[in-house]
Amino acid sequence: MNRALDLLQPYPFEKLRALLAGAQPPADKKPIALSIGEPKHRSPEFVARALADSLDQLSVYPTTLGLPALREAIAHWCERRFGVPAGWLDAARHVLPVNGTREALFAFTQAVVSREPDALVVSPNPFYQIYEGATLLAGAQPHYLPCLEGNGFNPDFDAVPTEVWQRCQILFICSPGNPTGALVPLDTLKKLIALADQYDFVIAADECYSELYFDEENPPPGLLTACAELGRADFARCVVFHSLSKRSNLPGLRSGFVAGDAEILKPFLLYRTYHGCAMPVQTQLASIAAWNDETHVRANRDLYRAKFDAVLEVLGGVLEVARPDGGFYLWAKTPGSDTAFTRELFEREHVTVVPGSYLSREVDGINPGANRVRMALVAPLAECVEAAQRIRAYLESRQG
Repeated sequence: MNRALDLLQPYPFEKLRALLAGAQPPADKKPIALSIGEPKHRSPEFVARALADSLDQLSVYPTTLGLPALREAIAHWCERRFGVPAGWLDAARHVLPVNGTREALFAFTQAVVSREPDALVVSPNPFYQIYEGATLLAGAQPHYLPCLEGNGFNPDFDAVPTEVWQRCQILFICSPGNPTGALVPLDTLKKLIALADQYDFVIAADECYSELYFDEENPPPGLLTACAELGRADFARCVVFHSLSKRSNLPGLRSGFVAGDAEILKPFLLYRTYHGCAMPVQTQLASIAAWNDETHVRANRDLYRAKFDAVLEVLGGVLEVARPDGGFYLWAKTPGSDTAFTRELFEREHVTVVPGSYLSREVDGINPGANRVRMALVAPLAECVEAAQRIRAYLESRQG
């Protein structure tokens, strides 16, 4: 067996199950899960129709590169969304369809990392655990950058030692962040591109939450926005990852894309041809319909805005928590241990959250997720409000 498998830590939800083992929640309260970031809003009917109408494509072998029409739809969406000048993104060279960002992030790391003894993959901390697992299985070492409140829950990139940048092969960024919801500012993205040029590493921008934001007039920038403003038409050392899961409430479609530097995507495509991960043709055709429509995405944001407004109003004054820049998580500070809070809340109110320490790693004696919990506002509005009311009741009982 691959000995690197022994380096992998249990997934946060495995730790959560162990934490809650033996707990007896009130039988008269229905369970409300704020733990898993699985979108629960209704999937767009027109996408389901497009999928059903193309089931005759089940008899067709898909290609790894994907349909030209899908890659064109994605390229045009990037132009509209991130201000990329028309024609910069060559759909044949700069875009690859993928089966969701999870498998793409993992596979990308295997393809890009050069197995050198001192190879580093740098990521925010807390982080999406795929970054860590992919790094270890690629033969590199993870290096964690703490995301603390004092720096807006973003890494302090200015504090990163030169030696780390010299060894860095991939820098993962996540904007809006999971679990913090923090956006990486545009000026910071430009600074990171300059560092990537100086030290020759790849920026892998996980932007799967990019379409969940609050101000319709000011969509958050992405790495492609920074490239456009810098006149970086070749997107050198810059690769972005996007998905329909959160944007379009289609987690079961397993559809996303990778876009950016063609000199990186070319060998990544070669890797994927051996990886056996071509997206089914019927899924590609349904994805085209989704990427070409924004009406359902705006309606989706409206639903999340309503939930954040209602939940924050209920929790005001009893829990230290603020509206994030984007995404659908609340990153709340707990009165004491995050694991004790999580278990007691489950036992008393039948509400499940995730301890922040399970989403982070301790470095130099500090775990940036300690004494925080992640709450995913994915359930219907009424359930989210009821969960907030139960959390408030639990906290008030503790204070009493």
